Amino acid sequence: MKDQLLTVLLILFILTFLLYLLALKRNAILREKLDKLAFERQSQASRYGKITEQFMPFLDSYPYDSSNFRFLGTPIDGIQFEKDKIIFMEFKTASGALTEKQKQIKELVEQHKVYFEERSLR
Repeated sequence: MKDQLLTVLLILFILTFLLYLLALKRNAILREKLDKLAFERQSQASRYGKITEQFMPFLDSYPYDSSNFRFLGTPIDGIQFEKDKIIFMEFKTASGALTEKQKQIKELVEQHKVYFEERSLR
């Protein structure tokens, strides 16, 4: 009787342990899928932003003449040339934020550390 009880307890312990291992594996698989979905969502948002920024100068809400805009792409989206000023433009959608490089460029502009140089290839 005592041996049968120990056998049943051992079987229950092994089954419980196996169920625990299966739950751990299932959780790891779910975590991996969630991480992949989050990455894909971020990647999709990035692609959406890159597509959207191509159209920004042509929207009715764009405050300048779009024919005077030149795309750069990176590290900033482009430059708007006006008669009385030149504007570095960075378009953001939704919760987009400036990158460190873009923040550095913005600081240089704000500190008036932007120059014009002419070089000849003679």
